[in-house]
Amino acid sequence: MQTDLDRIRFIGFRSAGSCKFLDGKLAFELNEFANSKNVLYAFVVAGHLMYIGKTVQTLRKRMAGYRSPGPTQPTNIKNNGNIRDSLAQGKQVEIYALPDNGLLRYGDFHVNLAAGLEDSLIRKLKPPWNGGKKELTNQATQPVS
Repeated sequence: MQTDLDRIRFIGFRSAGSCKFLDGKLAFELNEFANSKNVLYAFVVAGHLMYIGKTVQTLRKRMAGYRSPGPTQPTNIKNNGNIRDSLAQGKQVEIYALPDNGLLRYGDFHVNLAAGLEDSLIRKLKPPWNGGKKELTNQATQPVS
């Protein structure tokens, strides 16, 4: 049986790094995807898909938001806690990324791959760390079949 991690790897997600504690603080070790923009990313804990998100910033800058969340950033605060809890339990926390290669177009217009896929992946795979107003709003506006 194919896992959710297998499914995202199949569509092109690649290992982008990992999370760890460094001197008691959350740290992110990123590979060549660190400076990629328009990225769809995932947190994988002990081989299980836990969260999918997107960023138009570089992946490095987005991860910095999780490392030091501001008081008005509920997603960053929640995932900072989730990552910390997982690491404290001795679980490996990996980051996967699907960078936009810039090739997807609609007529003369570039289509942001991350923006186009995020909602569908979350709806289909239901990662446990996703959820909240954004996803509930999207579900509420879906047509009833």
